[in-house]
Amino acid sequence: MKTRFTTKQTTMTKITAAISAVGKYIPEYALTNKELETMVDTNDEWITSRTGIKERRILKGEGLGTSYMAIKAAEDLLQKSNTNPEEIDMVIVATATPDMPVASTAAYTASKIGAVNAFSYDLQAACSSFLYGMSTAARYIESGRYKKVLLIGADKMSSIIDYTDRATCIIFGDGAGAVLFEPNNDGLGLQDEYLRSDGIGREFLKIDAGGSILPPSEETIKNKQHFVHQEGRTVFKFAVSNMADVSEKMLTRNNLTKEDIQWLVPHQANKRIIEATANRVGLEDDKVMMNIHKYGNTTSATLPLLLADYEKELKKGDNLIFAAFGGGFTWGAIYLKWAYNS
Repeated sequence: MKTRFTTKQTTMTKITAAISAVGKYIPEYALTNKELETMVDTNDEWITSRTGIKERRILKGEGLGTSYMAIKAAEDLLQKSNTNPEEIDMVIVATATPDMPVASTAAYTASKIGAVNAFSYDLQAACSSFLYGMSTAARYIESGRYKKVLLIGADKMSSIIDYTDRATCIIFGDGAGAVLFEPNNDGLGLQDEYLRSDGIGREFLKIDAGGSILPPSEETIKNKQHFVHQEGRTVFKFAVSNMADVSEKMLTRNNLTKEDIQWLVPHQANKRIIEATANRVGLEDDKVMMNIHKYGNTTSATLPLLLADYEKELKKGDNLIFAAFGGGFTWGAIYLKWAYNS
């Protein structure tokens, strides 16, 4: 007697990582160009024409660090999306300004928002931190092992800026934004990425002291070596070419035209860099997210703050191209399909 075995073929649906909610926090205090005119040798016209920045937010208050803003942005997301923090599997805080060395800002943030079942860590890639964090969060979701990954971009840049240095103090501000990544079975979410780095950038955008090469000392403090130093022209040149290159690459290798793209989501470092990136891929101004005039460069927070500010204009299925460039050098682009209607 022969026994016939019937095999039932099951088609597995690919899991993609989609953004399902966003949140933000911006400090109340606005440092305007007019106020900066009283602090350094500059003026509103010069700042606006070269950077596009009109004001930037500064976190005031004793004992308030990056975690304060990260917690506020996370709480905004949880409240808006009615998400139970105990369901969150993982918290990543993308930041260049952690609360303190060694102790994880992400771990503290997770505990304070009630994400008691999450594991957490910080991710640092300068202004590309959030972009790299998107890639990291997506991999955890795509593995099928984790269902809710909270990614926060937060920086208190005012803590590392010399407000007598007009080359840097006009650019940076404080802020935080958060996104929740969840599994998607409809092909929405993160589609492709191209992330790069080059250690040649180490000399052009950095903080000299406070690390293992040059620990803090009376001399490093006196020499102002704990503040950001930037060689503006060199950084500008690298940022313009690399952000534009990777954005164009995203379109080319995914067979996308400018008509297929609803939004460019570029790091908010300089309006001229943003415009150069948009021009390379042929996008009109109304397809380019921009809030640099309000917040300046908030480093790890620029991309999620853009999503929070433009959330109501985003539609399910919209094609978004994210692009960033940061110290190190670090840079890259991500292609993502938006997953919900606000």
